[in-house]
Amino acid sequence: MAVTRGKLFKQSVAILPDFLVPAFKVIPSSTRRFFASSAPRTSRVGAAPIALPPDVNLRLLDPPRRRGSVTRVEPSKTIEIDGPLGRASVQLPPFVSYNIDDTAKKASLSILDKKSRDQREMWGTTRSYLQNHILGVSEGHTAILRLVGVGYRATIEPTAITVKPEYPGQHFVSLKVGYSHPIELGVPVGVKASTPLPTRILLEGIDKEVVNSFAASIRRWRKPEPYKGKGIFVNEETIKLKAKKIK
Repeated sequence: MAVTRGKLFKQSVAILPDFLVPAFKVIPSSTRRFFASSAPRTSRVGAAPIALPPDVNLRLLDPPRRRGSVTRVEPSKTIEIDGPLGRASVQLPPFVSYNIDDTAKKASLSILDKKSRDQREMWGTTRSYLQNHILGVSEGHTAILRLVGVGYRATIEPTAITVKPEYPGQHFVSLKVGYSHPIELGVPVGVKASTPLPTRILLEGIDKEVVNSFAASIRRWRKPEPYKGKGIFVNEETIKLKAKKIK
């Protein structure tokens, strides 16, 4: 006759000394203790309302209709944001609905099924995208890069030698960060670059993702190193210095 694992476990626990029995005792999941002392709570980012500045207007655009095409996937809608600095747009998933309160100047998002994990995740993500674009067209996003190192400097040039322009009037960031030749990077569309100091680069734009992505591409040419603290730092980035290796 076969013996189950549960019976074997009970028999082995009965043989153990009394002081070892609590260590092998099975604790129910309802009374199990975790490292955190606070009760688990889900995020409420998606349900938080978004305050609209007075100069920002939002408009919901219906998806374009395609003639002669039949699809089971519901097309996504688009929110167009107009502000004093420009225009941006955010695509809404089919399960996300958009509401606006004209009197309170606040916008909010809601989802169809709050029990669905995928919908809850995209709920907060879509809300963050919308908040970033509203802030971008009203105040703008910035990134400040600091060049730390002997001889490190940067300039903004209207032309480049090693890179071809991608659009008319494109400017280029020229870096001198220890290479035998200058590093030339084209400024993306919608981003304004300036150098208030030879060791500072100021990036401005309405799209936070584009600004931070271009800042990361500049930083990639000379990442901060932990022994001398040299490199290109973005915004308030710091690095913990290590002790020098002594042979």
